[in-house]
Amino acid sequence: MRITRLETYTNEFVGIVKLTTDDGSVGWGQVSNYNADITCAVFHRQVAPHALGRAIADHEAMLTDIVEIEFKFPGSYLRRALTGLDTALWDLRGKLQGQSVCELLGGTPRPFPVYGASMRRDITPQAEVARLSELRNRFGYGAFKFRIAAENGHDIDEWPGRTHDIVTAMRRAMDAEVTLLVDANCGYSPEVAIEVGRFLDDNGIAHFEEPCPYWEYEQTAAVTAALGDRQIAVAGGEQDCSVTQWRRLIDLPAFDIVQPDLCYLGGLTRARQVADLAAAAGLPVIPHSANLSLVTVFTLHMMGAIPGAGPYVEFSIEKDEYYPWQVGIYEPALVVADGCVPIPDEPGWGVTINPAWLERAGRAVSEEEEN
Repeated sequence: MRITRLETYTNEFVGIVKLTTDDGSVGWGQVSNYNADITCAVFHRQVAPHALGRAIADHEAMLTDIVEIEFKFPGSYLRRALTGLDTALWDLRGKLQGQSVCELLGGTPRPFPVYGASMRRDITPQAEVARLSELRNRFGYGAFKFRIAAENGHDIDEWPGRTHDIVTAMRRAMDAEVTLLVDANCGYSPEVAIEVGRFLDDNGIAHFEEPCPYWEYEQTAAVTAALGDRQIAVAGGEQDCSVTQWRRLIDLPAFDIVQPDLCYLGGLTRARQVADLAAAAGLPVIPHSANLSLVTVFTLHMMGAIPGAGPYVEFSIEKDEYYPWQVGIYEPALVVADGCVPIPDEPGWGVTINPAWLERAGRAVSEEEEN
């Protein structure tokens, strides 16, 4: 069985991939979000030509070959495009075998704990406390992540005092049974990050994400080492798309918690390679999955099966008004109950791409040339 057609359906934010084989079997995947229209152009230029005509049994070798053929392009866009091929192949494999991807990986579909992830810095501490408290009461979340610092903030807060105020307010509002995580989005120098990390630890924050510019690996490693006598764990890695670089990050170690993004990295196959590296080092994996496109579906399946999976999956609490583009891509929608989201248990990814969404998207096709 070989790949004969690769189609993309895309807008600026989301790119869906349809893979068709010579016997008419179909698998669905997704390239990485954001500038997805550009990523889909890369897909048809630098991924599809190397995949068409290949046997689906060559799945992992195909991915390696494409990276090596396109070796002059080691950056993010090629990996973001590769994700579309990889995830469509996993969906097809599951459907052919009548199993969910989670089951293909040796896991069991089940309700999996999630943490509610806020994406907002424009919100006051009081308003953030109010909305997270309401979500806890409605959906039973046992953990939340909220934003501190300013994105790439160079030690400047979003506004003076916000980080101190939101951390102390959140800790007062949530009892000890609620795990609290923060994301600094590269906001600090190492010296300030260490000081902030101690303050966070004193306030019972469990997880300190991207304290320093992510490309300055040694800076984050210094923060991790300096906070090693504390309970707080330093997390990061979402931006890194090279498995080789991930090996170096884990060997440093740059983090206490490993956070690959399946879509930024090149798909489930490559994310599992990072998870294996983390497991060998005894580090937990809590992937970055910061929106409700298919990235969260992919992540749930992986986390339901891998050794070293952390205690929860990131689940965005931002809905239509903040991320209108994530609405209506697939069915059924993921729903939180008692702080968990069920891993889909139907074959493949266990969701169906919405035909109405496809009709609104731009379409492009690459096909195997006839002999």
